Amino acid sequence: MSQIKRYSEIRFKVGLDENNYPVDIKWSASDTEDQQLRDCKCIMLSMWDTLQKQTMRIDLWTNQLSTDEMHAHYFQSLLSMTEAYVRATGNPMVMEEMKNFVNTLARKTADWEDGQNLP
Repeated sequence: MSQIKRYSEIRFKVGLDENNYPVDIKWSASDTEDQQLRDCKCIMLSMWDTLQKQTMRIDLWTNQLSTDEMHAHYFQSLLSMTEAYVRATGNPMVMEEMKNFVNTLARKTADWEDGQNLP
C-alpha cells in the first residue's frame, strides 16, 4: 500500500433558510488555483462507509434548481457513476447497458413531462 503524500480538501458551504432548507450552496477545492467558493445548485454525494458496509448519501438542492437542470444533473450523474464503475471493475458490458437505460429513462421522462403540461 502506498503512503499518503498529501491531502486534498473539498469543502461545501450550505446556506439555510428559517426552515433549514438549502437556499445557497457553494463549494471549493484545495487543489484549485484560486480556492474560491463557487456557486452550485445541487449536491449528490455518495460515500462508502467501511464500518457499516453501506453507502451513505447527501442529497441537497436549492429552490433555484430548475426541473430541467435536475434532469440533466441526474442523468449525467448516472453516466458518470457508470464510467467510474467501469474504470474500477473493468466490467465491459455495464457502460452500454447504462447508456441505453439512461436514454430510455430520459425519453420516458420527457414523455411524462409532456403529459404533465397538458391543459
